[in-house]
Amino acid sequence: MNHTFRPTWESLKQHTVPDWYHDCKLGIFIHWGLYSVPAFAPPTVELGVVNNEEWFCNNPYAEWYFNSVNIGRGPSFEHHSKTYGKDFPYENFADLWKAENFDPKEWASLFKEAGAGYVVLVTKHHDGFCLFPSKYTEYHAGNRGPMRDLVGELTDAVRDADMKMGLYYSGIIDWRFASDPIYTDDQVNLNCCPTYEYADYAYKQSMELIDKYHPSLFWNDIGWPFAGERNLPYLLSHYYNTCEDGLVNDRFNGLWKDFSTKEYQYGSVTKEDKWEMCRGLGLSFGYNAVEGDEHILSVEKLISLLVSTVANNGNLLINIGPKADGTIPPIQAEKLRGLGDWLKINKEAIYKTRCSDRNSMQLPDADVHFTETDESLYVILDSLKGGTTTVLIPDLIPNLIPELKGELLPLDAATKAEIDTTSEGTRISVRDHDPALGAVVFKLKK
Repeated sequence: MNHTFRPTWESLKQHTVPDWYHDCKLGIFIHWGLYSVPAFAPPTVELGVVNNEEWFCNNPYAEWYFNSVNIGRGPSFEHHSKTYGKDFPYENFADLWKAENFDPKEWASLFKEAGAGYVVLVTKHHDGFCLFPSKYTEYHAGNRGPMRDLVGELTDAVRDADMKMGLYYSGIIDWRFASDPIYTDDQVNLNCCPTYEYADYAYKQSMELIDKYHPSLFWNDIGWPFAGERNLPYLLSHYYNTCEDGLVNDRFNGLWKDFSTKEYQYGSVTKEDKWEMCRGLGLSFGYNAVEGDEHILSVEKLISLLVSTVANNGNLLINIGPKADGTIPPIQAEKLRGLGDWLKINKEAIYKTRCSDRNSMQLPDADVHFTETDESLYVILDSLKGGTTTVLIPDLIPNLIPELKGELLPLDAATKAEIDTTSEGTRISVRDHDPALGAVVFKLKK
């Protein structure tokens, strides 16, 4: 192994995003833990829609159950008091969580069927419970509840299925160390544990995950302990030297990133930088038994999310929330398989492509997106209505654009389309289209 990076910011600047991350486009996020036992949150709105105090007191994230109850009012507090008793401690869920039906190979098979190229598992969320047998705490799944190394088992299954394995770690928040309720955005950082003791703990556990599991992606959440910022160059250089295909997200207090993140409607990203969209299939990341079908993305909208993300230089990290017993809710599995069915037909317009210089367009009858390779330009028509839809794409005139040659052809042989090049651009008429089948892709040779 070539140890290339030194523990300095200057050396880290030499790191580049590996090709595998640019190429694979789709990842599966997994939030699974003690919060999967109560599996409760009010299904309100997406992150980024309402002001922060209204958000935290009506938090739709089931994985924030500890804080939602700790606030002392609101739907989650009322549910906890009624169901478990006001004085029932959160950590007792550790003995109720058994994961008795967890089959890592079955999970990996589903993710592969969905067309994913990587998986990111939450190893420790804000509640501090670890899904791996950490030597720095007894509060882990090898010691309580499942009595298994959940991280290790899934890592092996994912790699056996020829996908990359990533690990999430809650860096700046651990309610075992600091449990003051969080009501507003600024308290996310103000109420986190300020001690060197916790900063050292987070550093040691992160090194433990890196050295034991060699994750291809290290996904830190929210931020890094402020008292441990000076140690970040060493942690990151060690990670890059240990995991040569590795990369990290942008949640390190603005100090470092390989790519930016957007979560639901929160966050700002640009086409010029590599980024990742993360969100749940519903309004929560952790399993929320209160969510109904109406809260879950349709296959059509899931395809739209993937297409619009990829066309603008992003990857989609779509989250599933397994039940406490380790089963994936059927409606979540159904959506993933539907996405996979679309990718089987249209994969060449997604995988190993790059975003085009042409920007996405919202036209009256369709959204138009572009991806490309060295050989081809892909034109993706999304949000088509049923029946026949005609779309004029301005400035797309193959015979007048030197790098474009040949015919514009649909990737799906079953698609009925008429294509006409005019002085204004290219007119495409798609006939008898079923909107449930998702976006339609056309290919132009360069």
